[in-house]
Amino acid sequence: MTDGAVTEVARVLVAADKFKGSLTAVQVAERVTAGLRRVVPELEVETLPVADGGDGTVAAAVAAGFDRREVTVTGPVGEPVTAAFALRGTTAVVEMAEASGLQLLPPGVFAPLTATTYGSGELLRAALDAGATTIVFGVGGSATTDGGAGMLAALGAVFLDADGDPVGPGGGALADLASADLSGVDPRFAGVEFVLASDVDNPLTGPKGCAAVYGPQKGATPEDVETLDTALAHYARVLEKAIGPKAAELAASPGAGGAGGIGYGALLLGASFRPGIELMLDVLGFAPALERATLVITGEGSLDEQTLHGKAPAGVAAAARAAGKEVVAVCGRLALTPVALGTAGIRRAYPLTDLEPDPAKSIPNAGPLLEQVSANIARDFLA
Repeated sequence: MTDGAVTEVARVLVAADKFKGSLTAVQVAERVTAGLRRVVPELEVETLPVADGGDGTVAAAVAAGFDRREVTVTGPVGEPVTAAFALRGTTAVVEMAEASGLQLLPPGVFAPLTATTYGSGELLRAALDAGATTIVFGVGGSATTDGGAGMLAALGAVFLDADGDPVGPGGGALADLASADLSGVDPRFAGVEFVLASDVDNPLTGPKGCAAVYGPQKGATPEDVETLDTALAHYARVLEKAIGPKAAELAASPGAGGAGGIGYGALLLGASFRPGIELMLDVLGFAPALERATLVITGEGSLDEQTLHGKAPAGVAAAARAAGKEVVAVCGRLALTPVALGTAGIRRAYPLTDLEPDPAKSIPNAGPLLEQVSANIARDFLA
């Protein structure tokens, strides 16, 4: 007996994010498809891996038909790294985590005071060099808390200390900032549609700012958090002297605190802010795919309270519900009640922990387990 209300099977749309630490969004889509077809071999399945602007955003764009472009840039602790952006026509998708992400640090090594976004600026410049006139800048998963100062420096801004020397890398060094000059920033930004895609709406500083909320995830001690928040507030004041009250207004704006404050740097460059998943669904062509679908399957590694605040599954479910489409979700672990899921527009969730409660076993075996739960979805909703 079926559980769901899908009576005619036209096409399933798999629009899920990555399972962080185990499966990319592309791999999630492949495993879900395989599981569904175990039960309904001829099922039409369309896959559209999604991301909310954080790590995995470029991969999602490439899966949707963008070209992958690779460049060598400066990593978060100064070493060269290979970073990619995605390009289709004159639209580029740039992911700051590719150049300045936490995953670029050695395991267990953090640099909360000194990690720089310089490479993210180099990546943006590479997108401009490739002819981009629209840049979607996905921010999240950063190793950095420098307010985007490194990124701006790579694009031509000058930040000097009291001796007239460039300030050092990272947010901690901003305490020594004496003057800022943005007049040398790449003039091509004036003619570009630059959109900041983020799943957080935090301001730059304060109790909800990037250092306080996200600094500990990057290895910041309570003392480091205080140092960084003070330095970032000082940075905004120096910028206010350089460019006027707009600097203070932008520091308080939603999204300024995205990815260690790189959102602030993007806003200074003239970016407009949009919730990451909402923007990425537009860029990836979600609406026409949704129109073709009978059932939508979304998901991510952990469905929890954070999911409800701008994460990919919530964005997918909201759009699907508005189109009158039924949504189910797959996840590694489930920490939401059925009521919370229903409020988000998700009919039912299928966690891997239902099959293997031990994370030490479920994470390395996420692929096969995901195929099994997807077969269960097919039995419940499609058979």
